[in-house]
Amino acid sequence: QVQLVESGGGLVQPGGSLRLSCAASGSIFSINTMGWYRQAPGKQRELVARATSGGTTNYADSVKGRFTISRDNAKNTVYLQMNSLKPEDTAAYYCTAEIRSRRGLDYYIRDYWGQGTQVTVSS
Repeated sequence: QVQLVESGGGLVQPGGSLRLSCAASGSIFSINTMGWYRQAPGKQRELVARATSGGTTNYADSVKGRFTISRDNAKNTVYLQMNSLKPEDTAAYYCTAEIRSRRGLDYYIRDYWGQGTQVTVSS
């Protein structure tokens, strides 16, 4: 079994910063892409940022220049540094990871999701 546990959400004023963390644990052989999605009330879940195991990153246009995704592969952890936060960044943020696990002599790949952490940007 694999678990993703997020932390770091909260209430922040416009222009402020937050750092989200997501640690993967369990039956992990390797991790491919890790990323962050968000979902605001009444809206669809959208990609915020993702990072491959090789270090390639991509971002939603709405967060470019303000958010930075990074990984600590030794700790199976992904981070999202969020600066210059805006009220429109308010959402539940979900971590996701594409993880390769071993079952006997075989391997399988599955996408996993965290439980979500709330980010609220308000004065």
